[in-house]
Amino acid sequence: MEFKVPAMSCGHCASAIEKSVKAADPAASVNCDLGVRRVKVESTLTPEQLSAAIKNAGYDAQPIAA
Repeated sequence: MEFKVPAMSCGHCASAIEKSVKAADPAASVNCDLGVRRVKVESTLTPEQLSAAIKNAGYDAQPIAA
């Protein structure tokens, strides 16, 4: 699943998002691309649950249709 995170602008942002997603699903694979401000997640969680985890880190996330 991929999400657009417009406010993600630095390594600290990416780290906070990754920590929040991994808190919700420790087995998740998280890849943050600061250049295009997108987060790619491989997880068993639903897109809604992942959006909530990213929001818990303080960032809005819009799912990108595959």
